[in-house]
Amino acid sequence: MAFLLIVIYIAFIGLGVPDSLIGSAWPAIHTEINMPVEAVSVLTFIISGCTVLSSMFSAGILNKFGTAKVTAFSTAMTALALLGFSFAPSFWFMIPLAVILGFGAGAIDSGLNNYVALHFKASHMNFLHCFYGVGVSLSPYLMSQALSSAGWRSGYRYAFYVQAAITLLLLVSLPLWKKTVSSEQGEEDESVNLTFLQMAKKSEVRLVWIIMLATNAIEYACGVWGSTYLVTEKGFQTKDGALALTVYYIGMSVGRFVSGLLSGKISTWKRIGIGTAILAPAILIMLLPLPGIISVAGLFLIGLGNGSIYPNMIHLTPHNFGKEVSQSIMGSQIAFAYIGVMLAPPMVSLISGLFGIAVYPVLLAGLYVIMVAALICLVKKLKKQKNYHSDV
Repeated sequence: MAFLLIVIYIAFIGLGVPDSLIGSAWPAIHTEINMPVEAVSVLTFIISGCTVLSSMFSAGILNKFGTAKVTAFSTAMTALALLGFSFAPSFWFMIPLAVILGFGAGAIDSGLNNYVALHFKASHMNFLHCFYGVGVSLSPYLMSQALSSAGWRSGYRYAFYVQAAITLLLLVSLPLWKKTVSSEQGEEDESVNLTFLQMAKKSEVRLVWIIMLATNAIEYACGVWGSTYLVTEKGFQTKDGALALTVYYIGMSVGRFVSGLLSGKISTWKRIGIGTAILAPAILIMLLPLPGIISVAGLFLIGLGNGSIYPNMIHLTPHNFGKEVSQSIMGSQIAFAYIGVMLAPPMVSLISGLFGIAVYPVLLAGLYVIMVAALICLVKKLKKQKNYHSDV
């Protein structure tokens, strides 16, 4: 089981690899292919929309073929999409590749989150998402190296090599998963499936959806637009903007890793509270007219504070709502998280198009306020229902 857990961690690196590439490469891409800077939101919207659809409808495929095979096949899909991006002659060629990338990512995320929740301790959920942070930290670094020498297309090829190696590892490890297939199926059979309308009628579920949407919108707004903001407003070179994005994702990885280490000493709700508290000064740094290097520190702190909120909210699902319905609600949480990912870049595009990208930090502040308000309301609601577990 220990080696299988390592394989799952590495697979989550593969989930993170594609997510930060477009943000770090776009300042160079849009110039070469003669597209406006706002066009990146079309690609991210398509990727995220397909991920939402894949997450919502992946249960049947996962039950039929198993988590292992679906994860390996989906990782291969994302690898081929990255290779395709490296050869894309125009923006329009990138659109079908974005579809492939999105459908592959959704199946990986849903499958592995559910698998870890069923078979491993709670601390592993934070470590799992920490390894996602490794993937999204690696991509901007590879892209920054490519931009300083060979160009953005080579950056996509470097990412393809990483993804192809992870695909090969997953294929080789397929026999390891068979040992837990029967127990996995048994646990899934015990769950109660809720329809979307049944979940939507519960105010506490709606509040969780808002939290997941907001925290992931903050994450992706920084991941897609952080580099462009530094290049446009702070005078960074494109390669330095890409490298600064690596610092942001390192912050996210560190936040999740530390949260995992503290899981046995500090309750999940307290870890969420600490992350939320770190976000406040981090976003304030972005709002103030400070030197570019200070803004990079602000991005690091945003990653540090915001990074642990998503996995910890997922971990709380069975405690907040009961184990029998946790599977359905967890799937809906992941879908709304990706809706936040899908909506954030177009929101930044719209606001920056109307008022300039200088107001980009204001959007981050607005999302933060929405998330904190929903968190406060959720805690009050759970306490009223006596479902608030402060010691979890």
